Amino acid sequence: MKLRLFAALAAATLACALPARADDFPSHSLTMVIPFAAGSPTDILGRIIAARMGEVLGQTVIVENVGGVGT
Repeated sequence: MKLRLFAALAAATLACALPARADDFPSHSLTMVIPFAAGSPTDILGRIIAARMGEVLGQTVIVENVGGVGT
């Protein structure tokens, strides 16, 4: 009996919970990580894509070059 009462109370509580409001995407600048050195063809292509992404999304896209072990 107590289990059913507890289950009904839990269901009622969950049903009355207000939905969370999410922030609009993106709410801050985005960072595009390019795993190659600056000035490489991959970097140039990434910067072109980042510029277009910024126009479409209406946010700043920051390009960050992070060289790996071999670069």
